[in-house]
Amino acid sequence: MEAVIFVGIQAAGKSTFYLEHFFGTHVRINLDMLRTRRRENLLLNACFRGGQRFVVDNTNPDRKSREKYLNGASTAHFRAIAYYFDVDPDEALPRNARRTGKARVPDKAIHATRRKLEIPTRSEGFHEIYRVRTDKSGNFLVEDLTDR
Repeated sequence: MEAVIFVGIQAAGKSTFYLEHFFGTHVRINLDMLRTRRRENLLLNACFRGGQRFVVDNTNPDRKSREKYLNGASTAHFRAIAYYFDVDPDEALPRNARRTGKARVPDKAIHATRRKLEIPTRSEGFHEIYRVRTDKSGNFLVEDLTDR
């Protein structure tokens, strides 16, 4: 089973990437949708108990924020995979500006998350690590960083 953890600033394309690559195979765990950590934990634990593949579609900028997912994945014998969205705030801010309602976050939140961002490492417990970027046309480019 797979526990996929997204890492990246807001408006980096994480949810779009989920829709394009994981929608048909993995449950999406996202605080924007679930709204509380209690609900997130209930769904996360159900995935672990049921052997259901999932994607954590949150910013998860630092080791500390990823720790509970990785600990749970290890205990449940899930393969932990990180997708690091290597996006500059200058790319994310225009996307964020096109959002409406609660989906739009303050620009300062994007900059604050960027300052906290730590690239995921194997030493955290990840089995695989991928970097995701976009080309000028908005297509996702995925690079395997596992052995670097």
